[in-house]
Amino acid sequence: MNPRNLFGLPGFPLPFRRGTLVSAALSLPLFLCVPSTRAQETTAPPADEVVVNLAAGRVLIAVTKDAILIATVEDPVEPETHPPIPVQLGSERAGVMLGAVEWFSVTSQQDLARLDRELPRLRGRMVPQEPSLNAPTEGAEAKDILAIGQGLLEGLNEVANTLHNKVDLPDDEPVAQLIIADYLVGYGPEVWQLSFPLHQDQEHGEYWDTRVLRPRYLQIWPPEKGEPHTLMEFHYPPSIAMPTLLDLMRAKDPRLAKIGDADPKVWEAGNQILQGHFDKVKSADAIQYLRAALTATTPPHSRQTMAAIGIQSGFEWILPPPPEPKRPSRNKEREEGAPTLMKPPS
Repeated sequence: MNPRNLFGLPGFPLPFRRGTLVSAALSLPLFLCVPSTRAQETTAPPADEVVVNLAAGRVLIAVTKDAILIATVEDPVEPETHPPIPVQLGSERAGVMLGAVEWFSVTSQQDLARLDRELPRLRGRMVPQEPSLNAPTEGAEAKDILAIGQGLLEGLNEVANTLHNKVDLPDDEPVAQLIIADYLVGYGPEVWQLSFPLHQDQEHGEYWDTRVLRPRYLQIWPPEKGEPHTLMEFHYPPSIAMPTLLDLMRAKDPRLAKIGDADPKVWEAGNQILQGHFDKVKSADAIQYLRAALTATTPPHSRQTMAAIGIQSGFEWILPPPPEPKRPSRNKEREEGAPTLMKPPS
């Protein structure tokens, strides 16, 4: 099965095919503040302090015999970290946003955006009309994926355009990522990774024009011919190195060995996953293994979610997201030396 392509589309001169792009490491802290001038619909004083909180952690995706499984685990490295949460984008599609999801104006005390929750609305902003994009069959241009990426790009730029001080983030590092998993009629399961780079131009003095560039598209599933059909895992921020679940399975981590003692059938599902025999694994068995494996290898207070996209049943929750804790008042003074985009923590 060939990857769907993005050839011949306006604004996409390069062949964004699977394997041609690699996401860069991220250096953003989990709690960020930037002085800016608010020039959009939200009124704010000339020097506006904007807090940006990230969805940080891991996203694991398994394509089984009868469903696509999406599991997420929070990496709570800062007090206001958000867990990555699958968002339903249709009966057979879901997206998980990582990175800069929550934007808040400290000066005006206004919520500027909560982009992970807004994904269903953002994806409807741009629907390509080119006649060549009509057939969603094997080898066709990925008009649906482009529409989702364009919608999130516009949402990011609504808030990024308010930043007019120098941001301490290399141009090639993404300010956000979006993982998309779905079933496509006539094509089958697919998984995409979209990365959104931040770019700045110095206009005059210390005044900078900030914008998010067109996303970089990388198709992860289906794997190319000869590549293993294996468990997919994404981590954000990528600069924080940690072993993947597959790494732990290959290393025969003792925490995972206890799963086999409890249920040999579930342990066998894990062996099939490790060997890449996903076409032999039923989603019910894979769900039990993944939940047991993540519970065994994840800190006890890290929030988790799990959803499934069944071939027949569509999107459904296996482990819905927990309610978000009550946020502390944002009116209190920030501690001296708190991290900002202009001065990340040492």
